[in-house]
Amino acid sequence: MSRNKSRSGPRAPGALDVPPATRSGSAGWRDPRLWVGVVLVTGSVVAGARLLSTADDMTSVWAASSDLAAGQTITADDLRSTRLRFDDITDAQRYLGVDDELPAALTLTRPLAAGELVPAAALGEEVDDGSVDVSVAVAAEHVPTDLGRGSRVDVWVIGEDRGSRSEAELVLADVLVVDAPVVTESFASATTRQLVLAVPQDDEESLGVVLAASGDDRVRVVGRG
Repeated sequence: MSRNKSRSGPRAPGALDVPPATRSGSAGWRDPRLWVGVVLVTGSVVAGARLLSTADDMTSVWAASSDLAAGQTITADDLRSTRLRFDDITDAQRYLGVDDELPAALTLTRPLAAGELVPAAALGEEVDDGSVDVSVAVAAEHVPTDLGRGSRVDVWVIGEDRGSRSEAELVLADVLVVDAPVVTESFASATTRQLVLAVPQDDEESLGVVLAASGDDRVRVVGRG
């Protein structure tokens, strides 16, 4: 008997030929999916490196936290830190850096808007402008709601005769508000606003009128915009 004779029995009627199972071959280095993955990983690494290098070039400088008026002394409460990338180091040196010591006796020589960087050229030595700081109590309803430190105001005084229609008199014009604590931070009552005004020291008459009227609730403060 021949050994090459098939050992399988007779095929059943209707049986199908089933191909033998084969193992899937390895994708190999020619598989385009492999190269797409390599490109994505490389791109992520390069992007991360660029982001880190850009962050190293950022410089922290001071910006105004609110609108600041000319002649106002700078304090830490008036500033907030912001990080920027300057193309030239000389550009960064034009502004007040966070790492620099904050001057204690320097004032603004020009106004700054909220968010504006603080230029070194906008700071100057504090000079005696011939004014004195005067604290005045004013009824809260007679003070503009948006009034704050650095605002400029006119101060009006109502006549003493409350029994008739009294005329208001402009006593102080275009004076600087040195400080204007909100009601919750003031020791005054909730119905009173305490203002610190820079009043010309040689105008003793107007100063006396304002102080006297402050005690009688006859002071009216008007913002100059």
